[in-house]
Formats: sequence, structure tokens, C-alpha cells
Amino acid sequence: MNLALILVVLTFFTGVVVAIDRFFWQRASGAETVSASAARRTLVDYSRSFFPVLLFVLIIRSFIFEPFRIPSGSMMPTLLQGDFIFVKKYAYGLRLPVIETKFLRTGEPRRGDVVVFRLPSDESINYIKRVVGLPGDELSYERHRLTINGVQVDIDIDADATRAMPSFIEQLDARRHGILITDPSNARADGTHHVPEGHFFVMGDNRDNSQDSRFIGFIPESNLVGEAVFIWMHVDGWNWPRWERIGNKIQ
Repeated sequence: MNLALILVVLTFFTGVVVAIDRFFWQRASGAETVSASAARRTLVDYSRSFFPVLLFVLIIRSFIFEPFRIPSGSMMPTLLQGDFIFVKKYAYGLRLPVIETKFLRTGEPRRGDVVVFRLPSDESINYIKRVVGLPGDELSYERHRLTINGVQVDIDIDADATRAMPSFIEQLDARRHGILITDPSNARADGTHHVPEGHFFVMGDNRDNSQDSRFIGFIPESNLVGEAVFIWMHVDGWNWPRWERIGNKIQ
């Protein structure tokens, strides 16, 4: 279900009804049936009530912030399944709703940003991963170590790591964030990649359990939805919310 399309249609419809009432129906003369007048009045009243609310939600959701729920553990330990996050829609540019045409550029993705994007093979599906490679980069991933443009990315042992969650701290430019390595012998995703212009290479922080650019390919700039910035709720199934995660900035 395309929520953006539904929101645009409802906003447009209620706005048209309000406009017709303002510029035509209120000035129209002539006889009309009581039932027709009552039905029209009901339609106008509902449209006047819902139009400003729908317009406000459309503007916020399309150009400022949009909520998303994390559906899997591919971004552990940074994000957990059940996290509800806000995505900053204006981080990389403003796009028209539904058709997603950019009309104003406001910034560029930086290495280390956590981004939501539309899956290239099925743009009705949204993924969330971390930007690792920028346009023109050459990177390799071997034995769970990243090398970008000939420089190996630093990682440190996470002091809070446990056997159940063997995490490390990775430094991507100015971003320090956790990564999870569950199978040190896993080499199925090793390889070298050359990022083409206008595209990005993304990876999940759960390096052994993530369908990312190692498998789905490079992400076109036009598929970026926005930058994930903070967690506003965590609810997973019937468990109690994890209050300590609320308000956490996404590193």
C-alpha cells in the first residue's frame, strides 16, 4: 500500500472540495433538494476538518521527518528489531511525494551515515543500512575488515561486548559505531568493489547477517529516502517497551 499516494489523493480531494465550496457553492443560487444540500454540507464540513490536518501530515512526512520501524536485526548492535526511528527527509534534498523527483539539493550522504533507501530491485520496499562507499571509492571487504581507497578502516574491541553479542567499534571518517561479527570464519561476502558515480555502497552493521550492497548491488542516489537520526520508541512483539532506547541518537 502506497501511503504517500493515499495521503496525496486525500489531501488533494479535500482541498478541492473546500475550494469549490469557497468559490462556487457559496455563491451559487437556485433551488436544490434538502437531501442534496445536506449531503453537500456534510462533505464540505468533513473536508474543512480534515484538509489542514492532512496537509500538515503530508508536508511533515514528505519533506521533514518520516517514521520507520526496524523489521530485522541487520543493523545490530546500532539498531534492534522493534526500534521505531525518525528519518530526516531533507538531509540530502527535497523530493516531490509519490514521484520522488528531487527539486532542491540540501546535502550529500557522508561515509558512516545510516540511510533509508528504496530497494533497487523493488522500490516498494525500504531498506536501512550504513553508507560505507561514496561515488568513486574503491573498497574491499576481507576477513571482516574494510579497506577504503587503500586505507584499512580502524576497529577496536567493544568494552561492552559479550559472547552473545561479539561487537566491535568501527571508525568511518568521523563516525564511531558498533559492528557485530557473529561468524569470524564467514568469507562468503568478501570481495572488492568500485563504486560508480551517482551510487553508494551500503552495509549493515550486523556484518554476517545483512542483505546489503555485497548482495543487492550499489544504491543509486535517486533511491535515497533520508538519513536515520534517532529512536523514538522500541516495542518488539508483546514485550514491554525498552525505555532506555527512546531518544537515542543513531551513531
